[in-house]
Amino acid sequence: MGKCRYCGRSSILVSSVIGVCVDCVRRGYLPLEELHKYSREKFKLPLAKSTGEGFKCNICGRRCVISTPEGKGYCAYRAIISGSLSLSTKSPEIAIGFYYYDPHPTNCVALPVCPAATGLGYPNYALTPNGERGYYNIAVFYGGCNLDCLYCQNWEYREMATKAKPTLSIESLVKAVNSKTTCVCYFGGDPGPFAPHAILASKKMIEKARSIGLGVFRVCWETNGLWNPTLLEKATLLSLETGGIVKIDFKAWSPEVYRVLCDIEEKHVELIRENIKLVTRYFNKRLKPPLLVVSTLLVPGYIDEYEIEQATRFIAQLNPEIPYIFLGFHPDYVLLDLPTTSRNHAEKAVKIARENGLKNVWVENVFLLGYAY
Repeated sequence: MGKCRYCGRSSILVSSVIGVCVDCVRRGYLPLEELHKYSREKFKLPLAKSTGEGFKCNICGRRCVISTPEGKGYCAYRAIISGSLSLSTKSPEIAIGFYYYDPHPTNCVALPVCPAATGLGYPNYALTPNGERGYYNIAVFYGGCNLDCLYCQNWEYREMATKAKPTLSIESLVKAVNSKTTCVCYFGGDPGPFAPHAILASKKMIEKARSIGLGVFRVCWETNGLWNPTLLEKATLLSLETGGIVKIDFKAWSPEVYRVLCDIEEKHVELIRENIKLVTRYFNKRLKPPLLVVSTLLVPGYIDEYEIEQATRFIAQLNPEIPYIFLGFHPDYVLLDLPTTSRNHAEKAVKIARENGLKNVWVENVFLLGYAY
């Protein structure tokens, strides 16, 4: 049971960690600095800075200004080394991260429309009309992110970003392609700050797949959407060509809620929306499997009916065929004092999305759903 320090509301849907209810957050009462300063300093990661003098990094949509000697960008991968903007690995061929083989059908956010699970897109983009059991996804986990989500379920990437290890070469990813791998999916962390590495690796992996006679090799992304638009378009075209899916986690609608939960500014939220529009421009060029899937984690108390209403209306107006996935929340990382998503919350989210015109709506992580509110 938490209490809002501004309006005095007490509820299990008010996090004591945040200390502010969602209504007061949207009114502009933002406990930003203390929350994210703690989260960042815990792992010795840089704090937010996107104005002032210094080296301007445009690789991702955060567009950091790195001004201190030997300083780092928000992702900690982009850094000033010997007076120049460089990388913590000192080579564009090497990123922070690792990969592993994930057997199909895997825990893909886009599972209801994933070719490996459903056969959607057969014969061009799936090996069989019934999915690809016995085959694997090359899951690429990047050790860096341009957001700081308080409920991060892959928070270990922060340790990787700080230590700049393990490292992941493009050469090792190309070698990972074999006769049993039918796709690669980049996540983390987030692939946005590593986009040049991932795009080049993807092109070489596609070449390898073709050279060994692999029938399909899809390129997929799980991302928060805060990309440099030019690089996102290149990534999108790779997915369009190969039958892959761009999966964008649309974390909130209101910039204030985004800021509290994820440590980004209104200009970043606007860029995420514009990037969703960018991918949508290519959506009708290939409907099976769908090029774009949008997801939202139903954070109790903070991703409420207003956030769902606005976000799903926005997506429906872009294209009502875009699949929308709601995900069940469980307490993790810093945000440990909220309950799991209630079944009623998930059902209302689906109802709102469909009333707004979305035709393809699902709830995943159903096993997490409870009855606490």
